[in-house]
Amino acid sequence: MAENATEVLAGGAVLAAAIGFLVYAGLDTGLGAENGSYPLTASFRSVEGISVGSDVRLAGVKVGSITELKLNPATFFADARISVQDDILLPDDTTILISSEGLLGGNFVELVPGGSPVNLGPGEEIVDTQGAIGIVALLMRFVGAMSGDPAPADAAP
Repeated sequence: MAENATEVLAGGAVLAAAIGFLVYAGLDTGLGAENGSYPLTASFRSVEGISVGSDVRLAGVKVGSITELKLNPATFFADARISVQDDILLPDDTTILISSEGLLGGNFVELVPGGSPVNLGPGEEIVDTQGAIGIVALLMRFVGAMSGDPAPADAAP
């Protein structure tokens, strides 16, 4: 009888730990509701490397996350909905782009504020976007730039 009680207690502890990890993972990936934030939208040519829950960063600091990604059948662009902390007021000429953490790192969404005195309101769209650049395309640009001999500046065409 004491053996059964010990097994039940151990099983309950394992189950509680598993539920705790699931809740933590859900909150950490942005699946939980974010309090103190407002939504913005943006339309990208490519969202390769990001997904729902990806970080939205400003100056390297996480200030929000991607809450929705869907294909717009009219424009064939990917429409993204992001949430940004309430205390971050972004100018309406802010740029949003998909950046990489490094050659082998993951991608995230970066906000680059402009200089406009007018701020974006909840639900408004960030118009200036830059989609993801694939690693193969980036390497091809690099190789192409290295293989060509640039003409001298004073050479006649």
